[in-house]
Amino acid sequence: MVEPPPGHELPLRLFAAFRAAVDAVHADLAAAGHPDLRPMHGFVFQAIGTRGTTAVELGARLGVTKQAAGKTIAALEQQGYVERAPDPADARRKAVRLTARGLDVLDRSARTFDRVRAEWADRIGPERLDGIEAGLAALAPGEPFRLDAPGWFNGS
Repeated sequence: MVEPPPGHELPLRLFAAFRAAVDAVHADLAAAGHPDLRPMHGFVFQAIGTRGTTAVELGARLGVTKQAAGKTIAALEQQGYVERAPDPADARRKAVRLTARGLDVLDRSARTFDRVRAEWADRIGPERLDGIEAGLAALAPGEPFRLDAPGWFNGS
């Protein structure tokens, strides 16, 4: 009987697979003219979404301080990925929205993740990949995309 690997290997292999997928996305983004984006920016773009948000809401969604969110917004604004404008629901607040450049990143990222998934299905078989996804969904039920990962990694 083969001895199972030590328990700590499973989360490391899961993280390595996550990293491989994210690295593929960022290689494609860099080739498409977005070389300065980092994996954390993907969480930011998802948290802003197509409707926009405020710095306070963004910080809460990401699990970081309002100041950290503001600093990230300022950097992405300088790079042309987001813009700030008066919030139509409340003139006292500033809304943060993705620009056309930011929306392009979301679109390209989604297409690359789909490509990576298809490549993985070709490598190990679509049924096996479906089984892995179903197993992971059973082990970690609920929303698969936790926007608060940046804050979690930082210990916030």
